[in-house]
Amino acid sequence: MSPVPFTPDQLFARLDALGIAHRTYSHPPVFTVAEAVRLRGQLPGGHCKSLFLRDKKSNLWLVVALEERPIDLKRLAAALNAPRFSFGNPALLYEVLGVRPGSVTPFALVNDAAQRVTTVLDQAMLDHDPLNYHPLENDRTTAIAPADLLRFIASCGHQPRIVDLDAIAP
Repeated sequence: MSPVPFTPDQLFARLDALGIAHRTYSHPPVFTVAEAVRLRGQLPGGHCKSLFLRDKKSNLWLVVALEERPIDLKRLAAALNAPRFSFGNPALLYEVLGVRPGSVTPFALVNDAAQRVTTVLDQAMLDHDPLNYHPLENDRTTAIAPADLLRFIASCGHQPRIVDLDAIAP
């Protein structure tokens, strides 16, 4: 990560420089999917969750999926040929992605200059337009088109693995 993580305003400037359309909605901070559901009202599009994981060999993963999707970490690890998954701790999350718990987002890849994180995207999520994520802080939601999300991730030097999570669902 760079010495100082990107701010939401710097993220928006980066999206603008890439020609990526985005729209941001402000709301009280949310820390769980349930809180987000209660507060968002009729905000259109796919609503997503992001999991910061560490495998048994200390490899780091960012798994981004539709919020309602149950994710069995054991099955997911097997499908990705990864050793057993556990959640990364808050200090490691901040060190690598520059965000705090409750604010995990694919936009945080902008802070992973060292390319420490393997990114995994839910294939079904990419069928929704727009997609909604926190813009590095959990007091806002930013909507972006799926193709633009992929372009943004590529601009951060990451090549996401797009996985059919339906095929590994419990």
